[in-house]
Amino acid sequence: MSVTEQYLANNRAYASRFTGPLPMELSQQVAVVACMDARLNIYALLGLKDGEASVIRNAGGVVTDDVIRSLAVSQQLLGTNEIILIHHTDCRMLTYPESFHDVEVDVRRSISRIKASPYLPHRESVRGFVLDVATGQLEEVT
Repeated sequence: MSVTEQYLANNRAYASRFTGPLPMELSQQVAVVACMDARLNIYALLGLKDGEASVIRNAGGVVTDDVIRSLAVSQQLLGTNEIILIHHTDCRMLTYPESFHDVEVDVRRSISRIKASPYLPHRESVRGFVLDVATGQLEEVT
């Protein structure tokens, strides 16, 4: 059985106990921007439940123009007013061309991009963190 077929079987089991649909509005008004690294289970590490937050992921968790666009949609259509950024240790983007060389510096840069964006009405509550992939602990970047 291929991995895709196993995932489809998993989906059938999930759908059999699904109690949705959930409301479109988020219950916690939070958007999370994180790296797409498969070691980061954003829902588990923050204790998120379905329907609580917008989760936006890309390589490195970098705040790009597309992330700003997604945050604008999240704020203007889904009512989010807090933003959490999560980078992590041992990130492949530290060694990849056209990336960043220090995760804490990039968290600060990402916060600055959000605070400077005219497309985001809620820029006052933005916090950034680095997840230690060895311990699972988030450390705030100040």
